[in-house]
Amino acid sequence: MGQYQPAQLKQYNPEAIASYYRYRPWLALARLLRILLSFAVFIFSLQWDEWRNQVEQNRGKRATQLRKLLTNLGPTFIKVGQALSTRPDLIRKDFLEELVKLQDQLPPFDHDIALSIIETELNRSIDEIFTKLSPQPVAAASLGQVYRGTLVTGEEIAVKVQRPNLRPIITKDLYLMRWAATWLSPWLPLNLGHDLTLIVDEFGTKLFEEIDYMNEGRNAEKFAHNFRNNPQVKVPVIYWSYSSHRVLTLEWINGYKLTDTERIRQAGLNPEGMIQIGVTSGLQQLLEYGFFHADPHPGNLFAVDDGRMAYIDFGMMDQLEETTKETLVDALVHLVNKDYADLAEDFVSLGFLAPGTNISPIIPALEAVLGNAIGKNVGDFNFKTITDEFSELMYDYPFRVPAKFALIIRSLVTQEGIALSLNRNFKIVEVGYPYIARRLLTGESPALRRRLLNVLFKNGKFQWQRLENLISIARTDGEFDMVPTAKMGLQYLLSEEGKFLRRQLVLALTEDDRLHTDEVQRLWELVKDDLPPNRLLNVALNMLTEFSRESVAAILPRAGSFLSSVIAE
Repeated sequence: MGQYQPAQLKQYNPEAIASYYRYRPWLALARLLRILLSFAVFIFSLQWDEWRNQVEQNRGKRATQLRKLLTNLGPTFIKVGQALSTRPDLIRKDFLEELVKLQDQLPPFDHDIALSIIETELNRSIDEIFTKLSPQPVAAASLGQVYRGTLVTGEEIAVKVQRPNLRPIITKDLYLMRWAATWLSPWLPLNLGHDLTLIVDEFGTKLFEEIDYMNEGRNAEKFAHNFRNNPQVKVPVIYWSYSSHRVLTLEWINGYKLTDTERIRQAGLNPEGMIQIGVTSGLQQLLEYGFFHADPHPGNLFAVDDGRMAYIDFGMMDQLEETTKETLVDALVHLVNKDYADLAEDFVSLGFLAPGTNISPIIPALEAVLGNAIGKNVGDFNFKTITDEFSELMYDYPFRVPAKFALIIRSLVTQEGIALSLNRNFKIVEVGYPYIARRLLTGESPALRRRLLNVLFKNGKFQWQRLENLISIARTDGEFDMVPTAKMGLQYLLSEEGKFLRRQLVLALTEDDRLHTDEVQRLWELVKDDLPPNRLLNVALNMLTEFSRESVAAILPRAGSFLSSVIAE
């Protein structure tokens, strides 16, 4: 590591960390012995229960023991426990309920040390910064603790203060985890990754990003910018003059945890509405912005009195590339259309299958698992059911979970879990699919328009029922407005890009040697209430004024040709 000490390392660097501890093995050895001894005692306790036939009566006791073990081992292991607390497919229920407490029910560190860190980091005395500061932290998490206060300028704020000596502890643990991963990788199933060290490295990278509070502040502002036009999502303001790498000062959020349904209802808010905001904003993060909150546990999501949902804690975020976002939409389209061959290709593109993998035997396996999980009714779709059944495929076929998607899966499973705690009958598709349908129908980008065509055409034939279903589902989304969608569709239809669709629509209207007036009539009955004549007239006039005289002259022959083709048929 050269001249760098673990405390000075700003970014995760496994080679530099390994280099440092390679020449100081006694530092790592003492930590390793403590970890091994802690888990040995826990495993012996489980075995002792079995020998004495007391497994059932000691379940709660052992779950508490595991939580305390991870808490005593410090921040790295607390973060591991938090990740496991969102994986009901890996951890049994009693352990899960106890591990959830690691999210925001942790012991704080010394108050005087916290005040000293604030003054050192901000280079000012407490009295120069705050007119009021809570005498004790209002919350304690794995990496720091939070105080409530008022700035000298009058704003009510939350102050996050990082735990002392965090980097040396984390670097040592990551070194030991990576060392263990090199030994364990050959013995573990493929679904944990083709190389377990990559999972440790992803975990380490995210952990180092999370302990840099300046990075968290930038993430919060980027997230706020993405949702600047969304009146349903609240993001706290960052006060940069009172922030540093180890202290973050941000707007105080008055709200209620999403899992506290009783207080949400007492405040006159609708838990169902909060579910809708949470799922829709989660899909927007993944499919529109590509920048997503990777740790949406109940301690980070709040219902606000004005009806908004507030996100806090932006330490763990990730970014999806444009091609990945498009492939995700493709995968959703292929899943809904039950095009399992194309879906298998999507898995290759997304990194779940290695390039060159023979997908022929995988296609029927996907159909068997996903077809069964989705069922006849799309509303029966349950994300956790899919992940549970899909995990079985990973043992039989060369699937792997790319590190980035481990975060996405964790995020989606967690959000679904929160929603299920608010409503036992919650189905993620009932909330999510209307958003996806609206996105496809508005088709604001060429990529989305291509995907809409993939939905509407199968084997060269226009799928009338699918269009009806899409419109019906999209109308259940409160943000969907048929008039702008109709305008956009007409503009596309009359454009050069829409030449293929014009031809296909003529064929669709006349296929099987009959004029498909019944289908058109059904569509009109579906949308007529959303398309009042006065609004349609305004749209038509606006469209004409948007185009130059030359554009109108070019469009009218196309429109006339299109109509005459339909009439002639």
